[in-house]
Amino acid sequence: SFRQVSSCGTATAMSVPCMFSRLGRHDFSRAKGRAEENVLDVLQKTGVSVLWRDNNSDSKGVAERVQTQDLRHLKLPEFCSAEECMDEVLLHDLNPLLSTETGDRIIVLHMLGSHGPSYYKRYPEAYRHFTPDCAQDEVQRCSRESIINAYDNTIVYTDHVLSLLIAALKQHQDQIEPSMIYLSDHGESLGENGLYLHGLPYALAPDEQKHVPLLVWDPQRDTDCLRSRSTQQLSQDNLFSTLLGLFTIQTQEYDAASDILQGCAIAKGTS
Repeated sequence: SFRQVSSCGTATAMSVPCMFSRLGRHDFSRAKGRAEENVLDVLQKTGVSVLWRDNNSDSKGVAERVQTQDLRHLKLPEFCSAEECMDEVLLHDLNPLLSTETGDRIIVLHMLGSHGPSYYKRYPEAYRHFTPDCAQDEVQRCSRESIINAYDNTIVYTDHVLSLLIAALKQHQDQIEPSMIYLSDHGESLGENGLYLHGLPYALAPDEQKHVPLLVWDPQRDTDCLRSRSTQQLSQDNLFSTLLGLFTIQTQEYDAASDILQGCAIAKGTS
């Protein structure tokens, strides 16, 4: 768990394309991002199989040239209501993908996560651990405590989804060398200084809207090596080179200093 990670923007439309771009926060704009290939395009060109699975609004242009699956349209009753789906839908039929495909591949799971203001719609009843929780879209009608409780319930559920994903990857460790990187697109204000939600201009936004989680599960990496970097100042800018390094892609755009996994691989033949 990397503790000091900042986002490129304070809203999905900016942060998602920025984190997959080579440009970095200081040089990125949506126009510049659309005008060139992103890291998924680079991976696909080098022979990596790329699949984007969506349970959010869309990829914000990132997945325009790669295979995509909009799982919201499945409307599976165990995961979906008439309005939207819980994030477990992203794991639907994932095991067959892991067991039948061969070669290098990356699967991006675009989650709804903790996106407000409808926090209460992001988790099933079984994960309603913190109560009272705000159960309406107009959060201004709820107490701050109930808003935070609803948000925290989304974290509990996201943790559950990630644990299921890791379990699925572990199940196929004899066939593949799995890795999981979890990175949020932006943070969220929960009443600090009277602010809620997200989307303020970056220069004015509080840290709560720019501080994001970054988790890595990778049995091919030295955990102590990764843990030693857990308090380094990182950002979504690190994702581009980290993904290139994960697939050992050789390009002048790769920056080893930005690759958070660089140098932490376990030597083959060791335990």
